[in-house]
Amino acid sequence: MEFDPVLVHEWLRRTARRTPEKEAILYGREQWSYQRLDADSDRVAGILIDLGVRRQDRVVILLGNRPQTVVCLYATLKAGGVFVILDGSTRARRLKYVLENSGAKVLVCQANQAAVVQEAVEGLDGDLQIICVGDDPKSALRPAIPGVSWASIFEPRPSGTVATGPATGDRFPRGIDIDLASLIYTSATTGAPKGVMCTHHNMISAARSIIQYIGNREDDVILNALPLSFDYGLYQVLMATMFGGTVVLEQSFLYLHRLLERIAQTRVTGFPIVPTMVAMLLKMRDLGTHDLRSLRYMTNTGAALPVRYIRRLRELLPHVRMFSMFGLTECKRVCYLDPDELDERPDSVGWAMPNCEVTVVDAQGDAVGPGEVGELVIRGSNVMQGYWRDGEMSSQVYRQGPYPASRRLYSGDYFRQDEAGRLYFLGRKDDMIKTRGERVSPREVEDVVCELDAVVEAAAIAVPDEILGQAIKVFVVTQGQCEEKEVLRHCASRLEAFMTPKYIAFVSALPKTGNGKIDRRKLQASAAERPE
Repeated sequence: MEFDPVLVHEWLRRTARRTPEKEAILYGREQWSYQRLDADSDRVAGILIDLGVRRQDRVVILLGNRPQTVVCLYATLKAGGVFVILDGSTRARRLKYVLENSGAKVLVCQANQAAVVQEAVEGLDGDLQIICVGDDPKSALRPAIPGVSWASIFEPRPSGTVATGPATGDRFPRGIDIDLASLIYTSATTGAPKGVMCTHHNMISAARSIIQYIGNREDDVILNALPLSFDYGLYQVLMATMFGGTVVLEQSFLYLHRLLERIAQTRVTGFPIVPTMVAMLLKMRDLGTHDLRSLRYMTNTGAALPVRYIRRLRELLPHVRMFSMFGLTECKRVCYLDPDELDERPDSVGWAMPNCEVTVVDAQGDAVGPGEVGELVIRGSNVMQGYWRDGEMSSQVYRQGPYPASRRLYSGDYFRQDEAGRLYFLGRKDDMIKTRGERVSPREVEDVVCELDAVVEAAAIAVPDEILGQAIKVFVVTQGQCEEKEVLRHCASRLEAFMTPKYIAFVSALPKTGNGKIDRRKLQASAAERPE
């Protein structure tokens, strides 16, 4: 009798045995079969072990959205280590922090990142080993950083061939499902980045629940243009490996025409998106000329889609099942709305996903009634272990119940529920605006502003006000003619008086994090620099 694998990398081994020639990753003209992915990660795992990686040692991967990142993450797990994926464009300051905070044993980078790596490792304590991938880096990286270990671990070879090497499964340590598998560093919108500790059990449990409600199947082809350093992007690969699908991996979502062409070329069935991507899509005048008939579903999480975006997408792509979801790195995913309810309740993110329990609580931790605002609290095996080397913050966010399995995650997000228990996201506690003695959700204001045809994106923040305490200022990106008085008049007709913005600022673009979320901290800083 064969049981389901309990370790993340065992799912790769299982799928490679079952469908060795199946395409696991499509990257440009490259095709990586499951057999190749498994064999390559075996070989790289052997290299990591030879470099001294032992169980629960951390390996930082700085390769960006490319198949080699996937190979390295599975290789790290096979070697018994903990993978840490950073965006390929990470700056030296952040890289240095992550290397120090994680206590990394190995850094995997590219030769063209020599300057960033050199600056980041200067003055580091410890015995960091560096593997450089790509063209021979001797002229760039090796002379600059003493002790660099260069390994040509990805030699070019004809498509369809499989690399072999001395590493075999017999060399690999035996792990258990409560071992750490990954540290996922937050985007650091407030304070220093924090490494969210994810065990094998956490990651498999979360992935299994998502696969279940989306209804993924072996013939799914997923277009992933989201960063692999972002858990939303990372899980596209982990999930596909579990159900045996194919991932079309792209470097970025900035070149939308290329993405739309890839959907047609590779017959993509699943397309994970974020609001920034939707805003860009809806600005395209030739969207209707692209063949998107293969799409079966789209998903959104990370930030809420304005209702107008949802309705417009439904008009353009009526055959596509759209999943509005909510999640956070600290537990991966929380809830989703059944696509059949989207037209009727486009502002809801639905119910808790399978094997996850949610409660909306007040400041005392007691559950609130329908329609009342409170903080979302999550319980389940998808709830991660806490923050790496930050017990104080972990104890504030991850609070222990009367027994170990009753540990709960306090999300820091305000929600309400309707009579049926559906969830409605209102905003981060830190982002909520307190004006005229009332609490205002930025999302509610943004949704109303985005109803205007000329508005592409909007972001509401609080600014100090002597009379109101805080006033509402909305930054607006438009396509076409739109005036301040038009926005204010529309808001006044659709919102309560205390929710109506006092200030409107037209901008060419909203600042974004690397994950495509609106960077509200930068908006607050710009508002402080130019007070009204």
